[in-house]
Amino acid sequence: MKTSLLHRLGALVAGLLGLAGAAAAAPADTYTISVVPQFTAVEIDHDWTPVLERLSRETGYRFKLEVSESIPKFETSVLAGGPDFAYLNPYHEVMARRAQGYIPLVRGSKPLQGILVVRKDAAIRSVADLDGQSIAFPAPNAFGASLWMRALLTERYKLHFTPTYVRTHSNCYLHVATGRTAACGGIARTLTEQEPEVRDVLRVLFQTPGVPPHPLAAHPRVPPAVRERVTQALLGMARDAPGQALLRGIEMNQPVLADYARDYAPLEQFGLEKYVVHPPPQ
Repeated sequence: MKTSLLHRLGALVAGLLGLAGAAAAAPADTYTISVVPQFTAVEIDHDWTPVLERLSRETGYRFKLEVSESIPKFETSVLAGGPDFAYLNPYHEVMARRAQGYIPLVRGSKPLQGILVVRKDAAIRSVADLDGQSIAFPAPNAFGASLWMRALLTERYKLHFTPTYVRTHSNCYLHVATGRTAACGGIARTLTEQEPEVRDVLRVLFQTPGVPPHPLAAHPRVPPAVRERVTQALLGMARDAPGQALLRGIEMNQPVLADYARDYAPLEQFGLEKYVVHPPPQ
């Protein structure tokens, strides 16, 4: 009788230990976040990893950062519905909404503007002086630096130019600094981050009108409760100094709730689709 009782107790303890071990080994819910590669993979990892670590602490979920090697490859992944969350440019959000139903959650407050840059010593004084010239852009669908810029130069200023796509913002500025192209598209942040020997020989010729900036968007398969916790955690970061510093690093200063109808649907009216270069089928 005593032996039988000991066996039953032993089996019960073993079962409880097994359950505890299984629970400890079970991974937390993990979600992928893909970030549009405006900057190098090293820079993106540096800026986003501490943000995702804090998000993980505050939501209880795990986040895996994904960085594509180019903007076209990022687009291919997002349009196929690959990442659970995506930090993407304004027109990428329009494309992703049409393709997969991505829902914008949070964005920064500062409008996004593209800049057109030339050499300081160039005789170019107006956009019209670039007619017939070569202009560098990071990628066809980079919004402020390329897509929005090319549409405005063509539609509003009736400019004829040859676009040259050079993969990154830094390459764009270098093309102008070394005289390989007459001008390039960029954004203010990337210009200020260039080495002095490049930045100091350039000047801004033109700025695009501002639009709501990049949102963090969620694929509709992400449960509503998860989307809400991520949204509130990001908004909450703005309430303390360390969180504000993290948000500045990812260009999401003073975050606000994003709304597709208010923020991004208006872009559908500008006929930007004809300036989009779609990723090739995989």
